[in-house]
Amino acid sequence: MSKGIPTISSFMTTSPHTIGKDQPLAMAHGMMREHQIRHLPVLEGNSLVGVISDRDVALIEALRGVDPKTVRVEDAMTQDVLTVGPDAPIDDVVGEMAARKAGSAVIMQNHKVVGIFTAIDAMNALVKLLHTRLK
Repeated sequence: MSKGIPTISSFMTTSPHTIGKDQPLAMAHGMMREHQIRHLPVLEGNSLVGVISDRDVALIEALRGVDPKTVRVEDAMTQDVLTVGPDAPIDDVVGEMAARKAGSAVIMQNHKVVGIFTAIDAMNALVKLLHTRLK
């Protein structure tokens, strides 16, 4: 008997850290470093408007003459965010992340950010699934 494919809610990080689009890039960098994370959903009010990664931050910070204290998160974020509901099957989410070469998917419920699923979460899910389903 085969087990059903689990949903993304089983593996996502709940209540992820977020940042406002008008915040300085230096603040995003500081939050990522402090919390040891690589992705931050970007909000305008309570609405998701983008996601910023540590790679986005590093790219902007590497530009000559750019001050991360004055550049805003919205100037470095990705606006095309992969969003899914908490009941999305994990294989669909991982497949879409791979197709888009996205490092994360933001989990939305009732127009609110309720989680984030990253490539690291996917690797942890793979380990867990291999250990529990192939034994």
